[in-house]
Amino acid sequence: MSKYNQIYSDLLASITTEQLEKGARLPSETELMDSYQASRGTVRKAIEQLQERGFAQKIHGKGTFVLSRSPIEFQLGGIVTFQEAHSSLGNNIGTEVVEFSEVPLEGFLLERLQGEPGSPVICIKRVRRIDGKRIILDINHFLADLIPGLTRDIAEHSIYAYIEQTLQLNISFAQRTIEAVRCGKDDQQHLDLDGASHVIVVKNQTFLQDGRQFEYTESRHTLDKFYFSDVARR
Repeated sequence: MSKYNQIYSDLLASITTEQLEKGARLPSETELMDSYQASRGTVRKAIEQLQERGFAQKIHGKGTFVLSRSPIEFQLGGIVTFQEAHSSLGNNIGTEVVEFSEVPLEGFLLERLQGEPGSPVICIKRVRRIDGKRIILDINHFLADLIPGLTRDIAEHSIYAYIEQTLQLNISFAQRTIEAVRCGKDDQQHLDLDGASHVIVVKNQTFLQDGRQFEYTESRHTLDKFYFSDVARR
């Protein structure tokens, strides 16, 4: 493991296990340089990564402080699963499948999924929990002809792992929109809204490497736990 990865991983572990609580000051760059026998550039790279992922905040002249132990990071430029994005949280995360059904491709789905009208679509609703709090409702629609064999058990773990490892399909890209919308019945039933009137909805139309669309998903996030990151270039 490189020095950068070691510093980043150790600091992240201290934050997520609450050895460093929210608001606590991280060791200074000089302290970390001495502890790890690392250059200032290496230490700064590790701290910047914590900042980019929402775990820490640098305050000029004072130091770097813990911002959150479990930000819900959403990267605009990448396709990652919930398990991949939050694997560092260990046993504090959980998924509950609250609906698993087959519906025909019709109505509003025809506008969002490229398939033969009337063909079977697997509809899955999954509630994501962190520290027992219901913070994301994923509503997935998969074309059954392209993604055969989906089960409730697979949905409780990682659908993308099943697609890539078992079906040996290559996921290529997603067309994505993000908007704030008023809470609906599903949100009120399945999320811990804490009085919020709106949720953040991330809509994905996802395609295989050969250009076929296989999925339409709405990922509905509570306001207090949504954080997104991107790299903007001019």
